[in-house]
Amino acid sequence: MLTKRQNLMEVMKGGHPDRFVKQYEFMELILEAPMDLPLAPEPGTRVKNKWGITFDWPADQIGSFPMHDDEHKVVKDITKWKESVKAPSVFYTDEEWAAAEAHANAVDRKDKFVTAFCAPGIFEMTHHLMSMEDALMALYEEPEDMKELIAYVVEYELAYAKECIKHIHPDALFHHDDWGSQISTFISPAMFDEFILPAYKKVYGYWKANGVEVIVHHSDSYAATLVPEMIEMGIDIWQGVMTTNKVPELIKKYGGKITFMGDIDSGRVDFPGWTREKIYEDAKKACEECGKLYFIPNLSQGLNISSFPGVYEATSDVIDQLTREMF
Repeated sequence: MLTKRQNLMEVMKGGHPDRFVKQYEFMELILEAPMDLPLAPEPGTRVKNKWGITFDWPADQIGSFPMHDDEHKVVKDITKWKESVKAPSVFYTDEEWAAAEAHANAVDRKDKFVTAFCAPGIFEMTHHLMSMEDALMALYEEPEDMKELIAYVVEYELAYAKECIKHIHPDALFHHDDWGSQISTFISPAMFDEFILPAYKKVYGYWKANGVEVIVHHSDSYAATLVPEMIEMGIDIWQGVMTTNKVPELIKKYGGKITFMGDIDSGRVDFPGWTREKIYEDAKKACEECGKLYFIPNLSQGLNISSFPGVYEATSDVIDQLTREMF
């Protein structure tokens, strides 16, 4: 029986996996690594992070998002962003890194990838600072200022990457950045090429040059038109790929250059009245249509969790069942 790591590589290389990769099983996420996470911790809470972004999680919602009224926007005028944006320090004490180092050192790297986690992404950071509407308008109206802001975020990411690599020596990176809605990208491929692609080539190039073998990028959205850019910037696995991307067609076109992880939409199966039967229906369709190579069945959720208790675990159990049925 192949290890989790070996089985993943067989899937990615078009070889001979002996089972479906079961969601996030190949990644040992080192979430103890100190960083300024972009969220409120639980329903009914509100926090301001070190960038000055205020995140609110209403009690009746399933997640948090930045507040962008006039009182809470960090960037009110993109032409004056330097006056209001100050990146936090990437330097933490040895004590703050101790839990992450202990976790990383305890991982059997022959079985799993020690995985660094980074969020929010570069595009997400721009709209966290000023609102989605303001960020999209600024790309058109003040492109040079936006390029300067993006470059500033990139330098922060590179500085954090250096510290992360030094302390936990990751084999893989799991990086967030949502690039679209369920049916479209937020910006055109041409605009993406101008603003976002060069930034990620720097960031992902740095991780790859410093020992990271596999880059997993989360975008639970439509982004099928950006797959060539994903390949160019060094993404190995697109995690969160939704059914609206027509994943089987993407596998036929790009399989061997990138692997697709998802095709089980969380919005369809992860809700208060969820059932194992519904998960099985969607997962079976995904596995039958996408096949055994260049594909990892997975909820589109951006971590190894679900919004409602039991859904993630039931999905993993269903994937085990589908392995027994299809391998």
